[in-house]
Amino acid sequence: MKDRHNAVFNTIPQTPNLRSGLADSLIAQIESGDLKPGQRLPTEQAIMEATGVSRTIVREALATLRAKGLITTRQGLGAFVSNDPTPRSFSIIPTDLESIDEVLRVLELRLGIEYEAAGLAALRRTPEDIARMQDRLDGLDRAIAEGGYGAEEDFAFHRSILVATRNSYYGRLFDTFGTAMVPRQWARLDKMTAAGRKQHAERMRKEHHAIFAAIRDGNEAAARKALRNHLSKSTARFEELRDANLHR
Repeated sequence: MKDRHNAVFNTIPQTPNLRSGLADSLIAQIESGDLKPGQRLPTEQAIMEATGVSRTIVREALATLRAKGLITTRQGLGAFVSNDPTPRSFSIIPTDLESIDEVLRVLELRLGIEYEAAGLAALRRTPEDIARMQDRLDGLDRAIAEGGYGAEEDFAFHRSILVATRNSYYGRLFDTFGTAMVPRQWARLDKMTAAGRKQHAERMRKEHHAIFAAIRDGNEAAARKALRNHLSKSTARFEELRDANLHR
């Protein structure tokens, strides 16, 4: 019995984030069909013995799978693979972003979506869109000037770009992600010196204002370029943070 359980869990990545590693392993097994619809998962105790992780980690991983609709639980019987384990909708939940690598994957996804959206917004924006974007940008500037993270304001500004595409699916997709698209828990602003934080804030302000100016002016190429520049620099900052953590 234990050998069978070890076979199920032998692909768990050896990462610092054990919950994510266990959840990813189970998701991979379900998506590949190794764990079939309706199949009962091993008990929490069996998973603990096979993986060496704590009961808390096991329960958090199973909760992630339930949130994604991949498993169901039955009182007194345990957890089972959903009969239709293919998610009906896509979402990013806050617990997905417990490592910098996950944040980098989200940024990569954002670039693919927002690069195209910025170009469309420059072509299709209305005066109302421009006013909305300006309002959101002003709110972001105020939040940062007051010493906040500005995550909600950042989300609102980027969402206003998607609204300006005049394609409602862009905004609806962004709403699925929520503020998880702006992972402030990894920004590490609280670790910066006052001068470093000011420099960071000014750099971010310039990047956002460049995006807005290009869309306002109807310059499709400049809008795409400014958006790519912004998210690429964010990616580079997180890569530096990840590499610094690895060399501690």
